Amino acid sequence: MFFVLSKILYFLIVPITWVLLLLLWIWRTKNQKLKKRLTVVVITVVVVFTNPFLHRSVVLWWQAPRVRIADGNVYDAGIILGGLSGIDKYNHGYIGNNGDRFIQTANLYHRGIIKKIIISGGNGTLDKEVPPEALFLREQFIENGVHDSAIILETRSRNTYENAVFSKQVSDSMHFKQPLVLVTSAFHMPRSMRCFKKAGLDCIAYPCDYKVVAQKPTLQNTLLPDITLLYEWTTMMKEFVGINVYRLTGKA
Repeated sequence: MFFVLSKILYFLIVPITWVLLLLLWIWRTKNQKLKKRLTVVVITVVVVFTNPFLHRSVVLWWQAPRVRIADGNVYDAGIILGGLSGIDKYNHGYIGNNGDRFIQTANLYHRGIIKKIIISGGNGTLDKEVPPEALFLREQFIENGVHDSAIILETRSRNTYENAVFSKQVSDSMHFKQPLVLVTSAFHMPRSMRCFKKAGLDCIAYPCDYKVVAQKPTLQNTLLPDITLLYEWTTMMKEFVGINVYRLTGKA
């Protein structure tokens, strides 16, 4: 139930949903005074949430800072969190927008910093027919030169909380020495580290997949509206709400 409710909540909290619902309300209402007020609200939402400076500032504030692990440091395992690949209607897997998680995990392995790779990723969708993400990622790591014996699958998790709980079980069963290295997107790292700490698994954060980086201010990246940001805010809203819901429910 928590899993289904979280999907519904994430749909409702994003600016593009607000705009669509407000436009529907404007279209349906007969009250002209209310119609004008709602129009002002829509314009305000669009102006605020399409501003690139605001979006970049919030993401930079939230993202985990860049980390460098020097050669010579060796850890029993690295944990890569799912959410970086998908599957099409022909059951063909593909690496998606968060693919830097895969690249950085493979780099850590090939540099000898992590001995094993725990792939934590089940089916994070509402479609029960979709196979666990970890299965596809295992194939990709093998093609990348990672030895099959170095890959450990955790295929049950559907969200960050379950990533942490089930990864802790895997780590305990393998008797890994802590800390392990946790690899996920920079925007996702704050919530992930809280969950893993709550689960009792000591990890070194290795953020990657930076959606936003510091830039010199220009007209385009400061003032000119970017309509795609109405969707891009989804990521940040999901993290804001997710970390607070996890706190309230004792998951982080």
